Amino acid sequence: MVRRGLPTFLRSMGLKPTAPKDCYPFDLPAIAAIDDIEFGPVTIFVGENGSGKSTLVEAIATTAGLNAEGGSTNLQFTTYDTHSDLGEHLDLRWGRRPSWGWFLRAETFYGMATHIATDNDKFGIASMFPDLHGRSHGESFLSLIESRFASQGFYVLDEPESALSFQGQLRLLRVIYDGLEDNSQYVIATHSPVLMRMPEATIYEVGVDGIQRCEYDDLAVVNLWRRFLDSPDRLLETLFADDEDDEDDEE
Repeated sequence: MVRRGLPTFLRSMGLKPTAPKDCYPFDLPAIAAIDDIEFGPVTIFVGENGSGKSTLVEAIATTAGLNAEGGSTNLQFTTYDTHSDLGEHLDLRWGRRPSWGWFLRAETFYGMATHIATDNDKFGIASMFPDLHGRSHGESFLSLIESRFASQGFYVLDEPESALSFQGQLRLLRVIYDGLEDNSQYVIATHSPVLMRMPEATIYEVGVDGIQRCEYDDLAVVNLWRRFLDSPDRLLETLFADDEDDEDDEE
């Protein structure tokens, strides 16, 4: 369905020997375990909250020259600088450097949209974008994706599913599929089993065991979703059982 081959831009990454070991985020098991991580045309990082996946894709984006709060190499702004210094210690190995790219992150989307609509208005840049504040969060997200991801480039997405419905996630998969025909490359951090199912994606599971390459059917989150959808009542009974036992003990 998707042509497998070498990625257009980023081939692999590792940690530089000078990277510290005893401070955040380098003390996270997944970050400490970065060693010759290979990338495909679509590479997906999966993990629980706090595992380091968003910190990792943020560092990849900034090291590629993309704005830490979302945007391109040309769209640069700062509202509150919180990104880690991981990017300074990443060794990114490129097939060739991209001339165009975009970092899209859900948590800073509002600030990015505001910057586009206001700070750039005097330069006429705002007119080059869809009206990101004039529609729902999800529609704005998709409008930006469909307008900015339309040419060959290096695209980094941090938890895009937080703004998207199920149908919206399918639309995003289609954008990615079409982009691969133009030899674009995508690096994604996500909790969504829909996005994880992008055909032939290279998937890494990050967590307390470090960073491991996985197949879709072996991912813990995919199997949890299957258990829930197959029998939600049974899973919820297990989830609430301890609370009910505690209440009985108090009586």
